[in-house]
Amino acid sequence: MRLVILEDYDQASEWAAKYICNRIIQFKPSQGRYFTLGLPTGNTPLGCYRKLIEYHKKGDLSFKYVKTFNMDEYVGLPRNHPESYHSYMWNNFFKHIDIDPNNAHILDGNAPDLQAECDAFEKKIEEAGGIDLFVGGIGPDGHIAFNEPGSSLSSRTRLKTLAMDTILANAKYFDGDLSKVPTMALTVGVGTVMDAREVMILITGAHKAFALYKAIEEGVNHMWTVSAFQQHPRTIFVCDEDATLELRVKTVKYFKG
Repeated sequence: MRLVILEDYDQASEWAAKYICNRIIQFKPSQGRYFTLGLPTGNTPLGCYRKLIEYHKKGDLSFKYVKTFNMDEYVGLPRNHPESYHSYMWNNFFKHIDIDPNNAHILDGNAPDLQAECDAFEKKIEEAGGIDLFVGGIGPDGHIAFNEPGSSLSSRTRLKTLAMDTILANAKYFDGDLSKVPTMALTVGVGTVMDAREVMILITGAHKAFALYKAIEEGVNHMWTVSAFQQHPRTIFVCDEDATLELRVKTVKYFKG
């Protein structure tokens, strides 16, 4: 497990984008050999996406032979709704790069059979050869994707009821109106992300500091699902200084060293 501590949000975003860029370039993807990337939504990855778009526009990075799998999607929100994760991904990332739309996989929260949709998503990941690098963000309560506190650490892609903390945190995207916020989502499981060859988790801001402390300084605990990644052979936590406020000085000095 690595903890990379950067000065601020912009530096953390740039470090993460460079890391993704280098991993894709080193992989040398081609027609019969796609790089598979797991992707998150939310505020945290926006800076990283902006940087990746910049590298693509400069001609340093191509997504032609990259397959992406998104972590989650709301249930019952129309795909073209401005707050759906389909809209988020296309507006903030996909439409600015050269990815083949057929290679960008996002769960369908309006599928007639939601369990079948989740099973098919797992199968698609398997058929793509697994995920090379899964990028994630976390909630202030330490959840990764929509694996809310109490989720099984061996869970797979499934339908999940959202915790009240998550609904309250998401209300800002729905004009502060709780009645408009979806209460259910389709999400990859903790086990799905654990299967990736490498995991990079972005944690920025003082409001995520307690979750980062729980993720790396305390034991593995299903009430803080991000803590599962202590047991992954290749996990990188990328954070800014604000996110380290709850960590011991000793921990911070060790990782900075």
